[in-house]
Amino acid sequence: MKVKFTAFLLGILLFSHFNDSFSQGLNSVTSPDGVNVVAVGNLGKIYRSTDAGSTWGVYTLSSDNLNFVSSYGNNVWIAGSAGNIYRTTKTLSHISTSVTGQTFKINCVTFVDNNTGYLCGDGGRLYKSVDGGASWTSSASGIGAADLNGMSFSDALSGVVVGDNGSVYTTIDGGKNWNQETVPTTRNLLKTKKFPEGIIAVGEYGTILTKENLGSWQSVVTRTDNDIRGVSGTSMNSARVCGGGGFIRNNSNGRSNFFNFEINPMLANLVDIFQYDSNKGFAVSSLNYAVIRTTNGGTNWILPASATVAYNWVSKTPSGGGIGNNLCMHPTERNTAYVVYGNKVYVSRDRGDSWTQISTISIGTRAHSFYVTPLDTNVWLAAIESTPDKVVRSTDYGATWSTILSYNFSSYGQPLEMDQNIPGTFYYAPDGTTTGFFKSTDNGASFTSVSNSNPFTSPCDIIAMWDSSQVLYVGDDGADIFKSTNNGVNWTMVKPGSSSEVPSMCNTVFDKSLCYATTWSSSQVFRTVNYGTNWNSVSTNSGSGWGSDMCHEDPTVVLTGNYGSQAYLSTNGGANFFNVNTGLSGAGAGIMVPERGWMLNMQTGSLFKLNITYTVPTTSLNAYTVSVKVAPEGMLDQNSNTLYRTDSVSVLIRKATAPFELVDSSITRIDEATLTGSNLNILPAGSYYIVIKHRNGIETWSKSGGEALGSGNVLYNFTSAQSQAYGNNMTLKGTSYCIYSGNVNQDDIIDGLDLSLVDNDAYNFSSGYFVTDLNGDDIVDASDLALCDMNASNFVAVVRP
Repeated sequence: MKVKFTAFLLGILLFSHFNDSFSQGLNSVTSPDGVNVVAVGNLGKIYRSTDAGSTWGVYTLSSDNLNFVSSYGNNVWIAGSAGNIYRTTKTLSHISTSVTGQTFKINCVTFVDNNTGYLCGDGGRLYKSVDGGASWTSSASGIGAADLNGMSFSDALSGVVVGDNGSVYTTIDGGKNWNQETVPTTRNLLKTKKFPEGIIAVGEYGTILTKENLGSWQSVVTRTDNDIRGVSGTSMNSARVCGGGGFIRNNSNGRSNFFNFEINPMLANLVDIFQYDSNKGFAVSSLNYAVIRTTNGGTNWILPASATVAYNWVSKTPSGGGIGNNLCMHPTERNTAYVVYGNKVYVSRDRGDSWTQISTISIGTRAHSFYVTPLDTNVWLAAIESTPDKVVRSTDYGATWSTILSYNFSSYGQPLEMDQNIPGTFYYAPDGTTTGFFKSTDNGASFTSVSNSNPFTSPCDIIAMWDSSQVLYVGDDGADIFKSTNNGVNWTMVKPGSSSEVPSMCNTVFDKSLCYATTWSSSQVFRTVNYGTNWNSVSTNSGSGWGSDMCHEDPTVVLTGNYGSQAYLSTNGGANFFNVNTGLSGAGAGIMVPERGWMLNMQTGSLFKLNITYTVPTTSLNAYTVSVKVAPEGMLDQNSNTLYRTDSVSVLIRKATAPFELVDSSITRIDEATLTGSNLNILPAGSYYIVIKHRNGIETWSKSGGEALGSGNVLYNFTSAQSQAYGNNMTLKGTSYCIYSGNVNQDDIIDGLDLSLVDNDAYNFSSGYFVTDLNGDDIVDASDLALCDMNASNFVAVVRP
């Protein structure tokens, strides 16, 4: 069954300036030429740029949530949430709406040429259009009932669609039939990209799947559990993905795990990315309206011109005597975090926005380190001040506690560390060179000293190298750093003292050669890029250094604190740091950065979360209507001054100055009774010619000098006077001036060629919707022939400026 989407037209818009202050963001972005860019979002928001993303205009289409936008040539298609597809062009032009007659969320729309396109959405719905999106036919043979979220074609026949529960379907016959693929995931897949040489699909919880040619599907080890929501690129080996709290990763130079992280300014989720060519690309967040762009193949990304970013630390509920670093992520629940202030344990299950106390550590007074173990989340470990200081453990989610070790540790440090590579393994470094260096391999139930003589006296932090648990670093008083390559049995100094201590170190799963270290009372931040062999200062921020963390999903983001009310952020891999201290109070303790857009700072007095706000100057576009009143000569009944039938005309808007550039084109239905049709466009205020083209009429321009569009709704009446047409190029019929009929072959003149076509159809008694039927009575006969002959005899032709 063929389901028709009926087309109607929407909105001409005016310009005025304002600053964007919306609370939501964008869902998708596209560019057909790398210069004109269109982005869409919830509640009908459409953003347009005509200068490659430097500046933006915005308007509201409707209350419909707009989920996806794609382009081909000059045309743009937008997917809505109520079964609608919106069609427009790359320039500031009208928008037409195709209505499915069904209410469902359309998640993706794509076109392989200006006529042939596909859409997919909830409930396994998939449709095909062969008329540019005006009408759609179900094309879901072989598709299941799971929601379909993304689709892509590499040519007119070869495509892929992905959806929930690991659903993947491919076609090789232009969507006539779809074949289900066997893939190594049941996660929801969100986007896909079909290349001539293969397919990439991305989805929730860090899912990236690849398939080259006719090979099998492979799962990429991404080492993140955050959603990957966008994929684009110019080839299988030059692809980009985006997601999480704002990361962009690529697989160039053979990095099949997408471990090339691109420097970008977005510290909020990225939900879509579009790569126009090898240099230009665009990406959007659903949490703000800042469209970031690259012009150098992802070497770096930038914000729109004059966009600003505000950083503000917001105080949260946990407060008290904070010291050390007691921030800890839940091992499997990615939105859940813990913190300990004094001896009180708090949990947040909404990414740090709200916190609830869930336990009191019954032994000791102030915790310095805290962990929820990945082997059993009921098992917790903490290093806490006592007499002497202790390592304590709970096996019942904090209800009861027992002492495991009793050794004093440094007054300000983090003496307990969990080995991120081996679940259930912990290290403990108490004070003293002969006290021992302790290790637990039974989930903290017991510790054994692996080294009874150490070169450090008052360890402040311990860290294990990712993927190499035998390699450990210890930061000591005097700001020394020691390295062990045999699980802590022997130690070598790799960074000599430069101040009083190393309160914090941080590293990343994506590159084990990297590690950062802060120093107190110095302002220096040190970094190694060669597995701890050498350490060099990369920052000399003001104040005494303290907490630190590398973003868990992107190593280009590093946050450090100081023993005061300051914090310093790098978004370019430590090349430089900038101050982010607004709203912060107290002295630094611990820092945790689960995502680019999720940063927690444990100060001694209370816990803070970083709020990041983007402001983008935009141009506001406000809708107004352009209507035309027009009558094709052959179709007008001069007695009733109505048309014999409703018919369509093309309404072209051209600039009023040479070379009369075409800025908009739309199809408008002319009502048979009122002779009027409405045309809604997106044009800046100015002077324009309105041009009417009918299927068998002479192209007719509005009067000399053009019309002013932009000051409100406009009705241009071609029928009221002959002078309403450029060169007075209309004819009077009854009381209305009409555009000439008979230009059947649309060669701008009515002549013998047109007459021959009408004569041929009249001879064959042709009936129906024929272009040679000049009077619209569904029969080509002598009356049509007579009208064409009259206008041919008068050499009627187009008159243009």
